Amino acid sequence: MNMSDFSLKGKLAVVTGGNRGLGQGMAVVMAKAGADVVSIQRGDSCPETAAQVEALGQKCYAISCDLAKLESAESVVAEIEEKFGPVDILINNAGIQRRYPAEKFPIEEWDLIMQVQLRSVFLMCQAFGCRMLERGSGKIINIASLLSFSGGLTVPAYAAAKGGIAQLTKALANEWAARGVNVNAIAPGYMATDMNTALIGDSTRSAQIMDRIPAKRWGIPEDMGGTAVYLASKASNYVHGQVICVDGGWMAR
Repeated sequence: MNMSDFSLKGKLAVVTGGNRGLGQGMAVVMAKAGADVVSIQRGDSCPETAAQVEALGQKCYAISCDLAKLESAESVVAEIEEKFGPVDILINNAGIQRRYPAEKFPIEEWDLIMQVQLRSVFLMCQAFGCRMLERGSGKIINIASLLSFSGGLTVPAYAAAKGGIAQLTKALANEWAARGVNVNAIAPGYMATDMNTALIGDSTRSAQIMDRIPAKRWGIPEDMGGTAVYLASKASNYVHGQVICVDGGWMAR
């Protein structure tokens, strides 16, 4: 192995939710490693991500798709591959959060979380995976969570969905590993992004979280970069069905 095994030069990476937060961070690191990027999000532009990607000499495209309403991903895949070419890397990152005590959790919010965080991920894996299987190669990276392993507080739908992501990742790896497609997941720890604004603003809960993190800080999108590039590159060709924590040591405590 040499450092060129980590290069993504000539590759095309699709990132859902690439317009902000962790998705933007991973889109930019894909570009740093040499890939062109397609961001899928609500709205037909991602100016901040595009500016950062293009400053690195790579191309950045935007595709509008509301994952909360996604019934089929085939048209999304067809549009991307017809316009920009074969997709080598899929990062299923887009997500939402809702917080209620479990006994008061609205079923409509449960259904929304399941749609965005789990059902749409399967649909994207299935649609992009079919094309990758035909070509005999591809890298799929699902974004799991620490709540793939633990239950959390006031987020039963999110925990259930992220537990499902971990198992979906393993199930797809079992079927697709021998056919040239790697399916793995990254489980980020507590990250300083918009999704965690409420937690960061809760001084008591934020202090409890910080106390458990051995690294003694919240994560930032850039912390996901190395693992994302590794799983997207040739360097991880024999890695299948793994859920890799990027959590400042949280799961070690």
